[in-house]
Amino acid sequence: MQLWRYSYTASYHIYDLQYSNGKENVIFNGIPDWVYEEEMLAVKYALWWSPNGKFIAYVEFNDTDIPIIEYSYYGEDQYPRKITIPYPKAGAKNPTVRVFIVDTTNHEGLVPKEVPLSFFVFSDHYFTWLTWVTDNRIAVQWLKRIQNFSVLAVCDFQENSNSWYCPENRQHVEASQTGWAGGFFVSTPYFTSDTTSYYKIFSDKAGYKHIHYINGSVENAIPITNGQWEAIYIFKVMDDAIFYSSNEFEGYPGRRNIYNIGSNPLRKQCITCNLRKERCQYYTARFSENAKYYALVCYGKYSIRIILNIDIFVLYLFLALWYKMLLPPQFDRSKKYPLLIQVYGGPCSQNVKHTFGISWITYLASREEIIVVLVDGRGTAFQGDKMLHAVYRKLGVYEIEDQISAVKKFIEMGFVDEKRIAVWGWSYGGYVTSLALGSGSGVFKCGMAVAPVSSWEYYASIYTERFMGLPTESDNLKHYKNSTVMARAENFRNVEYLLIHGTADDNVHFQNSAQISKALVNAQVDFQAMWYTDQDHGIPGLSSKHLYTHMTHFLKQCFSLSE
Repeated sequence: MQLWRYSYTASYHIYDLQYSNGKENVIFNGIPDWVYEEEMLAVKYALWWSPNGKFIAYVEFNDTDIPIIEYSYYGEDQYPRKITIPYPKAGAKNPTVRVFIVDTTNHEGLVPKEVPLSFFVFSDHYFTWLTWVTDNRIAVQWLKRIQNFSVLAVCDFQENSNSWYCPENRQHVEASQTGWAGGFFVSTPYFTSDTTSYYKIFSDKAGYKHIHYINGSVENAIPITNGQWEAIYIFKVMDDAIFYSSNEFEGYPGRRNIYNIGSNPLRKQCITCNLRKERCQYYTARFSENAKYYALVCYGKYSIRIILNIDIFVLYLFLALWYKMLLPPQFDRSKKYPLLIQVYGGPCSQNVKHTFGISWITYLASREEIIVVLVDGRGTAFQGDKMLHAVYRKLGVYEIEDQISAVKKFIEMGFVDEKRIAVWGWSYGGYVTSLALGSGSGVFKCGMAVAPVSSWEYYASIYTERFMGLPTESDNLKHYKNSTVMARAENFRNVEYLLIHGTADDNVHFQNSAQISKALVNAQVDFQAMWYTDQDHGIPGLSSKHLYTHMTHFLKQCFSLSE
């Protein structure tokens, strides 16, 4: 998220309407406010043209009475300036949303028509997405604030009344009994040429995300794929074929292959499973309008060994947890190497993938002879709902247990120096890093947390409540309090801790690290800290170079490696 975004949102309206109600940091038309852009829509727009351009749909976000986050932007002037952003944290009031559609062919005036919301009329809710089916039909998706219940409403334009109508018999419910609806987001529908039926990815009865065909109600949905693996993404739906990606092939959750299911007869073909298998096992694709052509994108597998001379880059399975290990060049099993665990671990994430990349950790493995490992523990994605929903309303428990269990397994392999083990992570990974160091497990010597969450009471409502529920509920509030980094301050005495944050972080606010720092000072625990003035959550540019150099020095000092 960029700081400058909030300098102009008030003027970024839908213009030429008969009224204009946009107001800076209060009413957003056609562009999401902070929490919707970051945690629900994942795009910077909230308007959609109909297929032939007759209508334009947009969402109005009303942030009236939403609490404001404020922080200083120091710049170069004599006085810092104050940045203010409406930011609902867990349990706070949320934006209210309304969907409007404008007939652009109405020359008497562009009058917005509101799409009715009957299902959630008495409940706190979210808008999740809008799909144009035809120029006169839309699908609007809504989600209850307790995000285990979603509704897809199919709505038609009524010429006689000049309004939009969403009959109840075309409102399709998707619910979860074990966690939240969908994966990170609720999936979108892909309509067929009959403009009534559609395909959608959601959990089957066995708890795996699969493609379903819906022509009527979700209760009568027909599963198109099945098995103990997951359909990831639908690329294209044609009358005679569905193109999608999954991690079915050979049972590796971190692989991606492209499949084609023909409808007559129903048959499945893997397009990429054996296509240069020795070099690529992670594909995505882009399809032409009629799916006559497609472009494959390969994210690679073994290329990393060739470029960096890293001898082993593989996936192992233990205790039902997948991990990826980067070993130094000329790796010698008879030697003892320092070990760094890179963590993220947030719900629906996946780090252990058959992908190629060059980053700080590949530098550490190839030049500093440090073994680097990534582990996907409970709560991570694409392995079924049992794995995914294990962390539901328990963030900060199993993610840490699994990382510690993994470290103990690595020590048993015989080539890890158990006195030189570190952990690091960014954002949610900074939270996991901090809790792991504060666990008192004794397995970590040091760690680095960049822009960590420190308490879920400080983070955004949509994200936090999806996985933790409302803090106003007594059972949830207890875990909110117990899952803070500050509650573990005493346990940091026997570890070396480097805490890093940008002062202008509009996502995970500097407040989080400030509270960790205060708790450690009050506990009289020594630690190191680095802040980056006026930098946001990504800490880009020259600050990024400085950050990784600083972490390298910290890590080499921790591992007693020569500079």
